[in-house]
Amino acid sequence: MVRRSPVGQGFAERLHFIEAVASMWVAGELVHIEDLVLHDADRDVRAPTHEVTIAHSILRARRRIASAEPEWGMGRSGVASLMGRSATFAERESGGEGSAASSTNLALDADESGFAVEMAEIDAVLDRSARALEAVATNEGRKSDALMVGELVVRDPEWDEDGRLSEWRAVLEEADALPATLAAAVIWDAWESMEPLQRQHWLGAQLVNSYLRVRGKVSSHLFGFCSGLKAIPRERRRSPKRISRVLAGLDAMTTGAELATKEVIRLGQAREHLERKLKGKRSSSSLPRVVDLLMTRPIVSSSMIVKELKVSHRAALDLVAELGVREVTGRASFRAWGVI
Repeated sequence: MVRRSPVGQGFAERLHFIEAVASMWVAGELVHIEDLVLHDADRDVRAPTHEVTIAHSILRARRRIASAEPEWGMGRSGVASLMGRSATFAERESGGEGSAASSTNLALDADESGFAVEMAEIDAVLDRSARALEAVATNEGRKSDALMVGELVVRDPEWDEDGRLSEWRAVLEEADALPATLAAAVIWDAWESMEPLQRQHWLGAQLVNSYLRVRGKVSSHLFGFCSGLKAIPRERRRSPKRISRVLAGLDAMTTGAELATKEVIRLGQAREHLERKLKGKRSSSSLPRVVDLLMTRPIVSSSMIVKELKVSHRAALDLVAELGVREVTGRASFRAWGVI
């Protein structure tokens, strides 16, 4: 349905934002989608919070997975790249196999945005700094169970991320024999139970989305697992019984698919309504590009239109007024519009 829809590409891009916010919600953090959209466009109206920064990391990870080959996201080098680790880690985890595959993965990694690369470098510096401080503490004869900044635990050296990831991959290999949706629910539950990563626990749900793509269950776009997971009560998602958690994962996939179908239909109807206002316009009109922008973003501000279309601020306001799109902020100083 998404592949055949005229709004399919816009829906797929819009879903990245929706899923990033939903992932934070499932983790117990509230991020307003308009803040994430504006932060992604470098048009923040205020300093981004820590939660918005994490949500943007999820957004970038989804885009990276969606732009690569289906198998990349679940591969060792793909997971290492999404974690911000180097290709050396992936080779060590896989036992150094496949130099040709490593070259391909390095080429894929080179395609990452400059910002993503910079963030990975920062993570590497922080990791090296943590190890250096830990070594200093050890040399001074003090026991270092974790690196502390005030009351904040930055890293637990006993966590053993590599070992937990290996255990999770063992579950992944066993799940490959199951039907795609059941296997996806199993690997999601395994990730939630094992907690392989300390700082990027959100990656597990995005790997589930990637897995459904690898298995061919959802090939037109990257699935929105967390969007469906929001509708599942926490008591079911965190049940002490494994069967209950797996069933909750299956229900989340069903709900996510239903929500996606409704959203595609809604966007299609909205686009048809907006395209009626394009009839009789000059071929050089910027209105069609504004419509395309509205389809790919949950909200659009005048500064975003100025940046994307290279027009003046006054022209951006005139374009939006001509389309008659609903204003969603209710503010005088900062205004934004969206297909609600």
